[in-house]
Amino acid sequence: MPLYHKLGKIPHKRHTVFKKADGSLHYEQLFGTIGFDGMSSLMYHLHRPTQVKSVQDPIDIAPKAAVPYNITSRLLKGFEISPEDDFLDSRKTVLFNSDVHVGLAAPRQSLTDYFYKNADADELLFVHKGSGTLKTMLGEIPFGYGDYILIPRGMIYQISFDSEDNRLLVTESYHPIYTPKRYRNWFGQHLEHSPFCERDFRLPENLQTHDEKGEFLMKVKKQGQLHQLVYATHPFDVVGWDGYNYPYAFSIHDFEPITGRVHQPPPVHQTFETGAFVVCSFCPRLYDYHPEAIPAPYNHSNIDSDEVLYYVDGDFMSRKNIDQGYISLHPAGIPHGPHPGTYEASIGKSKTEELAVMIDTFKPLQLTQAALDIDDGKYYSSWLE
Repeated sequence: MPLYHKLGKIPHKRHTVFKKADGSLHYEQLFGTIGFDGMSSLMYHLHRPTQVKSVQDPIDIAPKAAVPYNITSRLLKGFEISPEDDFLDSRKTVLFNSDVHVGLAAPRQSLTDYFYKNADADELLFVHKGSGTLKTMLGEIPFGYGDYILIPRGMIYQISFDSEDNRLLVTESYHPIYTPKRYRNWFGQHLEHSPFCERDFRLPENLQTHDEKGEFLMKVKKQGQLHQLVYATHPFDVVGWDGYNYPYAFSIHDFEPITGRVHQPPPVHQTFETGAFVVCSFCPRLYDYHPEAIPAPYNHSNIDSDEVLYYVDGDFMSRKNIDQGYISLHPAGIPHGPHPGTYEASIGKSKTEELAVMIDTFKPLQLTQAALDIDDGKYYSSWLE
């Protein structure tokens, strides 16, 4: 999402002298991805951001495949993931491949005792239940029900929750996450046909600058390991920054569905894209208005993609026995479609109130034991007459 933003105090020119009140220098840091070719931001610290006091032994947190080769349609009951106090401990990967990890989390406590950074992947957090504030080195973002929170790889953050009742869908992408290219013009501005635009994004605000020395625990995810480092200064000591690389929030309730006379294909619901998967938002919308339209989706073959659908709220017109927090997995190689009776029952209906998040991957997904523990075990046979 190429949109320039700045907070705090910055010098007139890049890479020039920027003094504190006592005459000493601020410390400049370039925060970017894809070498020097991707989006970046320039930050100005009170202290050197490189001061590490100690490094502890890493902890292996790489997901393990309980089902490495899957051809079975699955239904995972996501709210059966048990809540845990710690933010990172609560995150359970259920589906993964080399491009993306899809997980569920039910943290009871805020992430305040340490700082966290994912050095491998962009993180897309979808807030199903709960509210609070994302706190980063570039500012704060309040969030609530229905928010996507995009956190670029390498971003140091903490999270403050307003209560203990929180449910998150966590997508970790090993490719940068962008808004779809077809929604943007040559300059990066969202076009008139886009289902959302720049004014829908919520950017960092309320930059808090901490001038503190001591011992600050930083947990860093890299190469499937959780590394723990102790820094000598507070990571949130930035006095100002500007650029294009920062976290932001976007509410699924601000997605404006594209409709037509006949059933529209899933790409009209696309919200984010990478080179390896896409994310779509299925929102309340009017149905197709051709007099003989069938609003329910037609049967279609998953030849190239594994389809993951996370059910958030409302009445899912093409599925039976679906509840909040359920995840359906329709693997590549076999067709899927609406459940028996829903195809016919949709005729003549005028609208849907469904709310769901879809992730379509271009590589097969593997299932972890955490996924099998919440699998209903019979979803694959739910299309039988």
